[in-house]
Amino acid sequence: MDDSLGSLPEPGQRNLPKDHTQAILETTKQVAALLKASGRPFALAGSVAAYAHGIPARFQHDTDFCVRREDAEEVVASLERSGIRMKPTTEDWLVKGSSGGEEIDLIFELARRPVGTELLERAEVQPVDSVRMPVLAPTDLMDSRLAALCEHYCDFGDLLPMARMLRERIDWEGLRGRYSEEPLPDSFLYLLERLSVIPTRQRTAKDEG
Repeated sequence: MDDSLGSLPEPGQRNLPKDHTQAILETTKQVAALLKASGRPFALAGSVAAYAHGIPARFQHDTDFCVRREDAEEVVASLERSGIRMKPTTEDWLVKGSSGGEEIDLIFELARRPVGTELLERAEVQPVDSVRMPVLAPTDLMDSRLAALCEHYCDFGDLLPMARMLRERIDWEGLRGRYSEEPLPDSFLYLLERLSVIPTRQRTAKDEG
């Protein structure tokens, strides 16, 4: 892992750019530097991770990092010592924080599974606005986005550019096997077939019936 972080301003002693996209990137770099200094494994997730893999920036309202639950207490304490405000949530799978007006999510469960060492070891070190950090591997990133699909959030238009640009780096057969019984993820995978983004799978009589 490349430990070159470049020149980062001290927390609490910087003015974030007015541009919201750049502000999220600055917060991402700040948090990544602190997580690397903590010595605990982590990986960038969410829309900023997609950006790191080459997807055009379409940030929502926060930056997401995956950490193991057993490291959470130490990681949270490390961020708080550096001036980042952390706060408890009603959910038991993440902790939230904020810095410079931007939200930070530390995630302990991804795609309905605990964040573990294997997931973090699969992360790829990528530059994020000049700062290198571990980023979720493309398959794990797509897995997390498919798992998030539900009746209240079903934005295929947001997922399609990612699928197109990362299609050669994603284990589609593994995802098909995982989500074959999940209506919304399976529907998206079928859409990718119809659009010739991924190969058409051989369907059985059970699939048709």
